[in-house]
Amino acid sequence: MSNHQTAPIVIGTWSWGTGGFAGGNVVFGNNLDTADLKNVFKTAIENGLNTFDTAFAYANGESERILGELAAQYARSEVIISDKFTPGMQDDTKENPVEDMLEGSLERLGTDVIDIYWIHNAADVERWTPYLSDLVKSGRVKRIGVSNHSLEQVKRVQEILKSSGVQISAVQNHFSLLYRNSIEDGLLDYCKENDIQFFSYMVLEQGALSGKYDSDHLMPADSNRGKTYNPMFPALSGLLTELKNMANKYKVSPAQIATAWAIKRGTTPILGATKVEQVIDAAKSSQVVLTDADMETLEVAALDTGVNTRGGWEGQA
Repeated sequence: MSNHQTAPIVIGTWSWGTGGFAGGNVVFGNNLDTADLKNVFKTAIENGLNTFDTAFAYANGESERILGELAAQYARSEVIISDKFTPGMQDDTKENPVEDMLEGSLERLGTDVIDIYWIHNAADVERWTPYLSDLVKSGRVKRIGVSNHSLEQVKRVQEILKSSGVQISAVQNHFSLLYRNSIEDGLLDYCKENDIQFFSYMVLEQGALSGKYDSDHLMPADSNRGKTYNPMFPALSGLLTELKNMANKYKVSPAQIATAWAIKRGTTPILGATKVEQVIDAAKSSQVVLTDADMETLEVAALDTGVNTRGGWEGQA
């Protein structure tokens, strides 16, 4: 995939900023602004992790604003920005709601070009896909992709775009040891065959696979992630033990093992980062190379949990 220039790991900014129904305060229990994240951004750039993933949906544009303010300290060519159009959040009074949302994003990011622009969900593939080719042709978007789309939907997107001579070069889906839907339905293989870069998000399941939490060390109970994952920890104990054992073997953290698994599977993980040590952890993850036996050990342990972490935004299997 030599034509896709991104860092081996992407820094996710879902938990940057507060506000809206999906702000960092609601989902993660965080209240972070530009000053809090300055060293996080600087450390990422210094470690070669120069790709950042955001969306208007993250705190109603606050994540974009913060990313824009941090990126402004660097040359635009030093930073790769990934941003999204979220169906369901558009202004339908506008003639071109996608362009309208893109303009707002460009303004908040303080740039005139977005490196990768995505359709954030598959709410209406027929309606939103045709808008993508114009964005590329206008020069304001370098690459286009789709997020939270199934294999059938990705194929349909390619069909719709074909006549315009534009194709997607990126897919971004929930992908982790606990959620291997893109392996099972053939989407990951399809991406490999069609030179589509597969970006995996929630690789650590919002921290559940980081090694930081377990039945004795629960997530903040009033956060959305706490409500989702705290009841799962008893079932996850076997997998968490394997991650810890392997982490000891390689002298890294459990989070780095879970990430190395996603890289070995041929994906580009997106890791949310709010602390400097998380960025350093992420940079080290890309240097861990697991064996085939390690991969099998982890996948067997993951299957044994019987846990399904499909998000409510992902539709039905």
